[in-house]
Amino acid sequence: MRKRTRSRSRFYLRDALWFSMGITEEDIHKPKIGVVNTSNNLAICFSHLDEIAKTAQEELKKNGALPFEIRTYAPSDFIYLGHEGGYVTGGRDLISYDIEAAVEGAGLDGLICLASCDKTLPGQLIAAARTNVPTIVVACGYQPAGEYKGKRFDIEDLFIESGAFSTGRISEEEIAAMAKCAIKGPGVCQGIGTANTMHVAGEALGMCLPGSTPVLANSPKMWDTVKAACRRIVEMVEEDLCPRDILTKEAFENAAKVVLSMCGSTNSVKHLQAIAHAAERDDLDIFGMYEKFSDEVPILVGIKPNGPHSIDDFEAAGGAAGLMKQLAPKLNLDAKTVTGRTVGEELADVKKVDEEIIRPLDNAINYRPAIIIARGNVAPDTAMIKLMTDDESKENYFRGPAKVYPNEQVAFEDLNSGRLKKGDVVVLPGRGITGTPGMGGVGLITFALEGAGMRKDIAIITDGHTSGLCNAALMAVDISPEANKGGVIGLIRDGDMVVIDAVNKRVDVELTEEEIEKRRRETPFKTDKTEEKGWLKIVQEMAKPLNKGGVII
Repeated sequence: MRKRTRSRSRFYLRDALWFSMGITEEDIHKPKIGVVNTSNNLAICFSHLDEIAKTAQEELKKNGALPFEIRTYAPSDFIYLGHEGGYVTGGRDLISYDIEAAVEGAGLDGLICLASCDKTLPGQLIAAARTNVPTIVVACGYQPAGEYKGKRFDIEDLFIESGAFSTGRISEEEIAAMAKCAIKGPGVCQGIGTANTMHVAGEALGMCLPGSTPVLANSPKMWDTVKAACRRIVEMVEEDLCPRDILTKEAFENAAKVVLSMCGSTNSVKHLQAIAHAAERDDLDIFGMYEKFSDEVPILVGIKPNGPHSIDDFEAAGGAAGLMKQLAPKLNLDAKTVTGRTVGEELADVKKVDEEIIRPLDNAINYRPAIIIARGNVAPDTAMIKLMTDDESKENYFRGPAKVYPNEQVAFEDLNSGRLKKGDVVVLPGRGITGTPGMGGVGLITFALEGAGMRKDIAIITDGHTSGLCNAALMAVDISPEANKGGVIGLIRDGDMVVIDAVNKRVDVELTEEEIEKRRRETPFKTDKTEEKGWLKIVQEMAKPLNKGGVII
């Protein structure tokens, strides 16, 4: 068992409390496993995690461990809309601190992390990497889709239709009827949004049981994975197999390649960078990995919103394991997984992949990058551009005059009034990790453009992020340095010509260096978010830049 230095005189006081709660002396000496439950904090769509947590605790007891439930913060994009969404990405690290406090404070020996929405798995892995106790992450599944007028209808479809509603193309009665049909059970969003992307990335890292992602919430496969993870975590504690044994350079390279091959969420880049930082691997440049591998890894699967297939199709075709099987010649097969076996050993057991859904390397959907790490005078550090799996759905080059907005709502109003026109570039500065603070997204204006039928006619640049479900207009997101830290995006004015060039991987504004420096001296960007309190104030003052994952440590 993992050994910890303990003051036994103090721990007798804790033992006395446990005895009073009915915990026996025999139980006290069993491996102490934390079960991380992210179902509180209004995360009602993940209420099934309460039942999963109960099952996990029962299974741990059967396997000779003493379980402790750890409840954490659990932000959801659809619910946590306050402060321009700053509590969503900004809450990722708060999850890690919830877990760290329980693990280090109570001296726990291992963790079962029940992953749900976008920020839970990253927050859990940040905590696991920092505390370095044996950990398995269990992806608790995507929600079942519904039907509308006899056709499959999910949350991503509702996103698109909400854009149509906001621009007056469908009625309030129609959007209300659609809302009742989109989701038919608990779980994360359908599609290859950030949640499913990070669940698959967790398996590619070796931190989830092989073959466990993606998975339909409450399916037999999900429940089998919960039980198998509870058996395995007790063995891992005995073996002292810890996250930093698994989270090697090779593991992060595998994760980056897998995300690129499925055209996953751009948010994965900063999350993997943050996990590497927590594992004290600041020598790893995850942005650089994506930049390098984007030209080497073709797109093998097209999942909504980037391609024609659903997440259900992807799971049935072989899921993450099937995708990694197809990618095997490009992966580090000696990387270790939570099973104690290597990636290569696990992939040897994968016998069947549906190649209509998950293509082989010699018959890829597309051989150009899915996620582009861009540079340019607007993004001297980094920016990210995401394309579709095909080459026709969105532009890869855009040049137009800037329309600078303080927030999405004003841009949305200009779109509806006609003041935002074809050929314009929407510029949204001040939405970065310290500017929002917490990081704001661009979902409202993106889906409004799609709903208005203008996805190819208007482009967007922002130092904020985009949801993995948003992939309509040509966008350059996560621009760094952010406006709040002196980034050029905060110096752009209405009418400046902005160029997004995905082919040459650049985001530029047509200004001379002299003009940029003049504006920096005379009219620097100033955030209006100076009155934040509490957690968002901590984020604003302490968050590191995106090339460090935007972490708060």
